[in-house]
Amino acid sequence: MEEKKQFLCGVVEGFYGRPWTMDQRKVLFQWMQSWGLNTYLYGPKDDLKHRLLWREVYSLEEEGQLRILIKEAQSRGVTFVYALSPGQDIVFSSSCDLTLLKRKLRQVSDLGCQAFAVLFDDIDHSLCQADSEAFSSFAHAQVTITNEIYRFLGEPPVFLFCPTEYCGSLCSPSVSKSPYLQTVGEDLLPDITVIWTGTKVISRKLSVDCLSEVESVLQRPPLIWDNLHANDYDSRRLFLGPFKGREPQLRSNLRGLLLNPNCEFEANYIPLHSLGSWYRSGKEERKDEECEYCPDRALSAALHDWMEELNQPLQAGRQSSRADQRSSAQTPRCQTPDRSDCPPTLVDRLPVFPLNSSSPPSSPTKVKVETEGEKKTSNQPQGPRPGAPSGGGRGQKAQGWGGLGGGKGLLSESQVRLLVGLYYLPHEYGLSGQKLLQDLSWLKANCHLVSANSKKTAPQKIDEWRAWWGGANRAVLYDLYPYVWDLRNTALVAKAFICWLDGRVLSDSSALGTWKNCFHLCGKTPGADLLGVESEPWAFKGGVSGEVQMLLPIGSSNELFTHPPPLFPTSRLYNIRPYHSKDKLELYRMVRQLHLRTQGVQESSALHPDVIGDRCLGPCLVLSPEYCFILEDELGVCGCVLGILDVRMFAKRCQASWMPAMRDKYPTKGGNTHPNPQDLIQLMEEDQGEYPESLLFHFPSQLRLDALPELVDVSVSRTLLTAMLTALKANGSQGVFCEVQPTDRQRLEFLTKLGFLEILRGEARSREGVVLGRLL
Repeated sequence: MEEKKQFLCGVVEGFYGRPWTMDQRKVLFQWMQSWGLNTYLYGPKDDLKHRLLWREVYSLEEEGQLRILIKEAQSRGVTFVYALSPGQDIVFSSSCDLTLLKRKLRQVSDLGCQAFAVLFDDIDHSLCQADSEAFSSFAHAQVTITNEIYRFLGEPPVFLFCPTEYCGSLCSPSVSKSPYLQTVGEDLLPDITVIWTGTKVISRKLSVDCLSEVESVLQRPPLIWDNLHANDYDSRRLFLGPFKGREPQLRSNLRGLLLNPNCEFEANYIPLHSLGSWYRSGKEERKDEECEYCPDRALSAALHDWMEELNQPLQAGRQSSRADQRSSAQTPRCQTPDRSDCPPTLVDRLPVFPLNSSSPPSSPTKVKVETEGEKKTSNQPQGPRPGAPSGGGRGQKAQGWGGLGGGKGLLSESQVRLLVGLYYLPHEYGLSGQKLLQDLSWLKANCHLVSANSKKTAPQKIDEWRAWWGGANRAVLYDLYPYVWDLRNTALVAKAFICWLDGRVLSDSSALGTWKNCFHLCGKTPGADLLGVESEPWAFKGGVSGEVQMLLPIGSSNELFTHPPPLFPTSRLYNIRPYHSKDKLELYRMVRQLHLRTQGVQESSALHPDVIGDRCLGPCLVLSPEYCFILEDELGVCGCVLGILDVRMFAKRCQASWMPAMRDKYPTKGGNTHPNPQDLIQLMEEDQGEYPESLLFHFPSQLRLDALPELVDVSVSRTLLTAMLTALKANGSQGVFCEVQPTDRQRLEFLTKLGFLEILRGEARSREGVVLGRLL
């Protein structure tokens, strides 16, 4: 009787992502041993298809590294599978190419490797002239080479073959009628295992029916190369959710399952932990409910264990990993416990609404706030209330920022669960991701309730809309920094915009533009619904961050939302909100200090303290306050950006009210504290000079950067500017311009990266300035 083969369950190291280090791979093998995973497929960096180096043998140093890796895997009970991808440039009929391929694999075999894979995925179907004469088809050429290599290596017990048609959507005309797969099934030696990804490259679910169909064509059970957690196709997405959509009963139709995980090593704890739970549950003979695999229970178990990893000091190579300690203690095979006895987390209490405009967001719920040395419960949001003034200077903490701990305290399980919900799986979001999108969708659809000229809205409806302002805001999990960074910046824009809507967005009675005309351009169908089960996840990029972006009026302008993180992670917290009149004093002080510092002069008592502020900020703060946005950090206001919706109207109002007020404030005679009042008034008039009609026709709005902060983290300034552009677009602006001095290279580069192009030179109000503009 034929001996039953071991089910291969384990990990593929990502081929196109950032390569893992040797120390990370050692930690991976510790995890795999602890969770019962038995197979690791290694695609070495120098053998990537686009590098075309499969012909070259390893150097002595490379040999030593590979030998260590193979022995480390075997010492943990993990089968090490060495994979090659020769399909891009091999001449199948060339005896020389075949000899080079054998030489490379023999070298790896001599290092102790006993399992191999030959991959022909993602290559051109065509054959060269010599191969067309030697083989009847493309499949025939691949199968012939694979069989030859398999025999040459002594018919190893684990030998994998990845076909060019490796999923249902790539088969022509279908799985059951594909001549390519039929040739593979008939001519490939029966003990060679064929790799398959499912109905799609990234399959949402795997069903017994689909697997039975491909098993019939291939004449053997396939091995699933599972791309469920692969993220190399979208730089803004990460998948922290549990292994899902594959019932353990599928094992009877499979030779094995290898998970292709996130490129970022630290992001794979939950995916691999839950895969181990899935594998163990399928091995159990008991069929009681406790031993059945449940993704939610697996997620809770993985989160519980991951907290130990996250909150311990990270040592060199993670050699202190507690996974190794846990592997020495045997655990029950059905350890996917229901953690219902644990206190509910914030995300557990978030209700799920249908994604439409009929249901309002929930009111703020009581959340747990843990700080070093104390635990307390609070009904108050842990960040500043959007729209609330900072109150105070740079020397004191801004109200509402207390309790955050600056990211220095230990992470709580509820914080990590929040992050997992935002970066869940390619075809679905977790509860926190759903909640975020539902709230923003409802607020967007009902913003007419708080429009600037709305007169018939019931106070109850307005209060209901404003109740959303109680959400907490924390920075979590710096191991996943670039993704948290991207979502943080997008969320800052969204939050600032939602706060701005209250009393500032124009309703449909406005002649300048309407919220209806603006929002019909925003994303109507959520990406998750747009994807469905028939589309690959890369059809809609960005995940939750991308969906939040598409809910904004300028969501299609990707360059405004591209924020590479700073070189060194920081826990500094920022908030962006609309301007309030209480901010004026702090902004005047800030711009005065900035001016004195850049001019290299000392503050003079002869100079009125408001002079710089009145010239740089005053007109916009008084006449266009609804398009001014404030940037705060933990100490208070640290910058602002100014906008003007209609420059023509603004110029008229300046001449009618602002300039007369300035002449009264700085009279030419008697009691004046400015040494040259006439010159000052002249400078102010020049500042509000006219722009050519040809410019204003296409770019009716203006951006002013006089108080833009100079920060190490440039993405914060970009986010601040994006929030203001979103507001201008929402009220009907089709284009915006900004005047910059030609010597200010830093600001010119800053605007150029945001899509601004040079429009005018020498015709700006200062005559030396450069005018840059962009359409909205």
